[in-house]
This record gives sequence, structure tokens and C-alpha cells, in this order.
Amino acid sequence: MLIIGIAGGTGSGKTTVVNKIIKHLPIDEVCVISQDSYYKATDSLSYEERTKINFDHPRAIDFDLIVKHLKDLKANKTIAQPVYSFVTHNRTKDTIKTHPRKVIIVEGILIFNNEALRDLFDIKIFVHADTDERLIRRVRRDITERGRDIDEVLNRYQDTLKPMHQQFIEPTKNFADIIIPNDRHNNVAIDIVRTVINERL
Repeated sequence: MLIIGIAGGTGSGKTTVVNKIIKHLPIDEVCVISQDSYYKATDSLSYEERTKINFDHPRAIDFDLIVKHLKDLKANKTIAQPVYSFVTHNRTKDTIKTHPRKVIIVEGILIFNNEALRDLFDIKIFVHADTDERLIRRVRRDITERGRDIDEVLNRYQDTLKPMHQQFIEPTKNFADIIIPNDRHNNVAIDIVRTVINERL
């Protein structure tokens, strides 16, 4: 089993990179696990209290559960991935049954912040994108997919996302084996990653 970690700031294009990598892999040999599924459950909080949570801080993530699930997959066990709702800011009652695969890709902004998780990755990739580009993508996504208004998105970016990126995400670039500049010319880096995967498999 090959476990690949793909990190990078919000809106950096991690999902695009993931999709380009898995495009040429057999569908039954790869699975993707998103850090977003592992935000801590907030059942004890009201909706108003949940909206004030700093979701860009490492303490918002249930790293223990991600680590346990990856170790279970390595031990050839099936896991029940949590399902998180960005509308309610909480986990739902649903889970996704996830089977062990030859390639496991874990993607998320904070996945290199936890040493136990980081140590499970065979390949660590950081997707880098220009700050303005990341903001534009974040605004578009939060308004169209998550029902936020423009003021809420910009205030959150200024008050939380930007300082958290500088404190917790950008420095983890130093842990990466490969840094991919996410623009239209990143195909060479993607091809290198695919070559490494094929060699390992």
C-alpha cells in the first residue's frame, strides 16, 4: 500500500491535483480520504457556537481518528469514514465505507501538521498557489457550494484563513517531498508523481 499526503492552502488546487493523479490509475486501486471529513464532532455546541469555530486551526481536526483509520487500512481493514456537513458545521450521522486500496491519497490543508499522521505518508506533496488566486477560488466555492455571502467569506479570510495559513500551513511546505506549483504548467510535476506511484506499485 502506498499512502500519499497532498497538502496546501485553501483554494490552492489540491483537488485538481488529486484528480489529475488518479485519472490514470485503475479505479479499484485508489481511494481518496479528505481531511475535511475529520473535523471534530460538535454535537454539544449550538449552531451559533459552531460558526465561531476556527476550522483552519489544527485543533479542529480529529487527527487521532485519521491516524487510526489509516493504520486500519494498512492492516487491510475496512473503515467507516465520517461525513461532515459545512452547512451545519458538524458531522452527520452517515459514514462512508472505505476499503483498503493499493494507493490511498489523503488531502487537506493541515495534514502535515500532525507528526503521527505525517509519518504514515510514503510521499508528501505540497500544492502551492498564489495568495490572490487562492482567495478568488475560496470566494467562488464558499458562495456557490456552501451558501455563504461575500462579506462572511472575506471577513473569515482576513480574520482567520490568512493568519492560519501563515502560521500553520505555509511552514509545512518544508516537510514536502514534492512541491507542485498549481498553474496550467504543472503537468511535469504530475507526471513525476505518477511515475513514482507506478514504480512503487
